[in-house]
Amino acid sequence: MDAGSAGRVAVETALEANLRAIDIPPRPLIIDRIGSEMLQENPCLRRVGQLISADVGLAAGLIKTASSPSFGLRARVRSVAEALMLLGLEVTSRAVAAISLRRAFPNSGHYVRFWDASARIAALSGWLAQEVKPPGLNAAEAYTFGLFRDCGIVILLRRLPTYGQTLARANGDAERSFTVVERADQPTDHAVIGALMAVDWWLPDDICQAIRHHHDRAALVPGESELPALSRRLIAVSQTAEHLLQELRGASRTQEWAKLGGACLPLLGIDEDHLRRMHAAATAIIDAAD
Repeated sequence: MDAGSAGRVAVETALEANLRAIDIPPRPLIIDRIGSEMLQENPCLRRVGQLISADVGLAAGLIKTASSPSFGLRARVRSVAEALMLLGLEVTSRAVAAISLRRAFPNSGHYVRFWDASARIAALSGWLAQEVKPPGLNAAEAYTFGLFRDCGIVILLRRLPTYGQTLARANGDAERSFTVVERADQPTDHAVIGALMAVDWWLPDDICQAIRHHHDRAALVPGESELPALSRRLIAVSQTAEHLLQELRGASRTQEWAKLGGACLPLLGIDEDHLRRMHAAATAIIDAAD
């Protein structure tokens, strides 16, 4: 390693240490245990099912999540064992991470509107992935990304006293990137913090990269972006889901569709007319998520 490379590594290491001081919630032990089982030559679904069933809230959450229209299963799931059989270990691990997310924040009742909006965006994202079928993107990935995409916002609201005012400015700025507005006021932005948490919680790299770049329009443009195609489609589907929520419920108001919408729809292979024709079905998904 040359001196320049060593210097960059040192800077990145110091930056990551500082960002982790922001108070990122630790990875739940259940994720480690499922990950350990996945590394076995012959993973045991029964053992994973026992681990999940030991936590009544987690077990109920997995059954409810797997049964939701967002995950695309044809039949209603009635047990943890059935959820595991239908979803598989990898998707179950992501579902467990998604269920654990809100529980990771003490006193999260202060952010009820944020969690409710995230849940609806996640539900719409999973549904959209099934409806428009972007290449390589499945409903579980879209759902998980929709929940984790903005988790950095809650972390910064808890940690930085003035971040609430910054968030309001970023939501209302029609010109600058959301994260540019954040960094004008704060030492970091929610996309970086959210990506660090996703990495620490062992989410797939495509999801981690999508969280890191979900306000970056240039990252969405094929030919201009080095972002993996799946990461771009994750961003596109969640941004479109948020736009639908704003259009149909007046919720989660931002200026992001004006800045990113034109790059999102081509990635999904649809246009505004197609999107309007989906309004009735999207309303049903929002109602089911309430």
